[in-house]
Amino acid sequence: MARLKNNLYKPMNVDELKDPVVFVVDMVNGFVKEGALADPAIMSIAEGQKELMDQLECRNVFVCDTHPPKTREFLSYPQHCMIGTKEAEIIDELKDHIKRIIHKNSTNTFVAPEFQEFLQDECSRYKDLIIVGCCTDLCILQFALSLQSYLNEHNHCEQRVIVPANLVETYHVEDIHDAYFWNDVSLKNMATNGILVVSEIRG
Repeated sequence: MARLKNNLYKPMNVDELKDPVVFVVDMVNGFVKEGALADPAIMSIAEGQKELMDQLECRNVFVCDTHPPKTREFLSYPQHCMIGTKEAEIIDELKDHIKRIIHKNSTNTFVAPEFQEFLQDECSRYKDLIIVGCCTDLCILQFALSLQSYLNEHNHCEQRVIVPANLVETYHVEDIHDAYFWNDVSLKNMATNGILVVSEIRG
């Protein structure tokens, strides 16, 4: 689960969900197992993600960071998840659960062309939009806030953005990027903006 000093969010039961879809963000080798941005601690949330998808048996969308060699994002972050490399592949532990894959070339899933297609063609079928994966303060935060803003703009009152705190995580670099701090502030930011942050979704 997200490294938090205190997880004060309330749990949610599976039977409270309505027409859910699960977005599994950036559970790829380049953030979990190998490469400049990998943190093996992120693997701790994979088992819970599998359990959630098994419980719900619903549509899921795996979102994968996938970059061409000349990528503007590399001005801000080290080179990672290049097209055609193992870093850009979903971790083996989750491959059996894949139903759909969306690729992105930035930290924000919402602006990816493949997600925009999903948004127009499919998104309205689902009432509960569940986001899990990494990193809490980057890809999860940006996607959740953008999706929430879209729903607000179009008054889609019947749809909810849900983030389970036990199924998101961010990387930790001592004295540079404190996972406890960034998890805490990011989840609070999302909750303040109307996103339903829960401690877990349980059966």
